[in-house]
Amino acid sequence: MIVVQTPLRLSFFGGGTDFPSFAETEEGCVLSSAINKYVYVIIKERCDHKIRVGYTRTELVDCIDEVQHDLVRESLRLAGILRGVEISTMADIPSTGSGLGSSSAVTVGLLNAMYHYLSDPCDRDTLARRACEIELDILQRPMGRQDQYIAAYGGQRLIRFMRSGSVEVQSPAVPCQKWEQLCDRLLLFFTNVTRDANTILHEQARNTNGRNCYLRMIKQLVQNGQDALQAGEFDEFGRLLNQGWALKRQLASKVSNETLDQLYCTALSAGALGGKIAGAGGGGYLLLYCRPQHQDSVRSALSNLPELRFRFESDGSKVILNYRRSN
Repeated sequence: MIVVQTPLRLSFFGGGTDFPSFAETEEGCVLSSAINKYVYVIIKERCDHKIRVGYTRTELVDCIDEVQHDLVRESLRLAGILRGVEISTMADIPSTGSGLGSSSAVTVGLLNAMYHYLSDPCDRDTLARRACEIELDILQRPMGRQDQYIAAYGGQRLIRFMRSGSVEVQSPAVPCQKWEQLCDRLLLFFTNVTRDANTILHEQARNTNGRNCYLRMIKQLVQNGQDALQAGEFDEFGRLLNQGWALKRQLASKVSNETLDQLYCTALSAGALGGKIAGAGGGGYLLLYCRPQHQDSVRSALSNLPELRFRFESDGSKVILNYRRSN
């Protein structure tokens, strides 16, 4: 039995510039961090030739083509595992529509578990590239490539998407202490709204060429945000989040709605300086920047929303149990 733990993530700046339609012409860039909330994948051998998959439902099938969970099916196919396995996935958050990169964390975790199961582990870059292959190329999902890379690498990362198609993963020149100070000023609330990001992302992908002016400004916020952190100007980082959210709303019509706008305005009125809806928008988690002295006021104003307390995570996808029974 092998158990793999893969972190979820918060994307601060640059979301949308990681779409191939933008990155292949102007280069994309994002600033994001893994957090200590996880997706878990368990894989073990079966005594027969069937494939059993457990998630919010259970599948028991005879061959790969019958597996309905598309990420599991294509991961099995890519890894070359044809039969005789049990796979289970579970997460620390709602399984869909969170905005915290759970889909890509599942894909990276599945591949990591499967390659260790085959005693053929691969490096972080290979995990991320193969997860992108499954989600973007095989399944044709309308999305960028940041989630797969932050899930594989973990930590706090500046990720550049080059015109050539290559990806550069860097650690920003920001001391760990300043990242911790930033984390102390971030709050995360579940909006009680889950959504299918594909609808928003399809529209965003269609709009890319006509919204490049907004994407360029979103890309510039990556450098501005890094500069603010390096200088210890945390409040400026919060204000930049607010700018980024305003720009992201221009990329697709369903990024926000009346309910989310009201929640955000309530948080700002209670003392938050900035924030954003995580991921594609439309629901999921609301990330807020708030000075420590105002956090109780914000929590009180949003008392109907569950809070997800978190810290930044340094590790990417990793095996936390590898038990092989001797014959």
